[in-house]
Amino acid sequence: MTKVAIVMHDLRMIHTDLKPENILLVSSDYVKIPEYKGSRLQRDVCYKRVPKSSAIKVIDFGSTTYERQDQTYIVSTRHYRAPEVILGLGWSYPCDVWSVGCIIVELCTGEALFQTHENLEHLAMMERVLGPFPQQMLKKVDRHSEKYVRRGRLDWPDGATSRDSLKAVLKLPRLQNLIMQHVDHSAGELINMVQGLLRFDPSERITAREALRHPFFARRR
Repeated sequence: MTKVAIVMHDLRMIHTDLKPENILLVSSDYVKIPEYKGSRLQRDVCYKRVPKSSAIKVIDFGSTTYERQDQTYIVSTRHYRAPEVILGLGWSYPCDVWSVGCIIVELCTGEALFQTHENLEHLAMMERVLGPFPQQMLKKVDRHSEKYVRRGRLDWPDGATSRDSLKAVLKLPRLQNLIMQHVDHSAGELINMVQGLLRFDPSERITAREALRHPFFARRR
């Protein structure tokens, strides 16, 4: 997935809709691995299916575009949409990198990182998981997105649409805690890499090529 992003970005192309549904396994072959649950005396065994090959294909290039100036229209499927897209700040290659970060977390946990269908709630979830937005980023917000920002900060919780929306945000753990709940080894390296992929400011987000050089991947070659 990261390699695909590198190839596309080298060709000056931005996919704009990276998500699990657009990533296919090349082979359907798998092996069954036993998993044990419960105490030693009463263990239930179940099996998980692990692909024999990690080779993938990325599909659906219908929204793919070349880099241009002032690209501010909405791209990406909601759960994998970068903050600069929501805030109307313009987007480029880093929006694909953000999507990759969301997908990697989802592969670890089995669930989408940001399960929401509303912009302000989505932004509040990002702050809950990753920490506060950079001030310089919020200052750039144009009139189109002013409803999400008030007095130099995200308009949350004041702008919440309901108590359910507040609960949905508050139940989310910080990124480090979320990953450590599901990863037994190399959690520190994985957290460090994903934090680079999910930096709010797209100019500070690591590139796909930098991600592939990260120790988390380097140790697995």
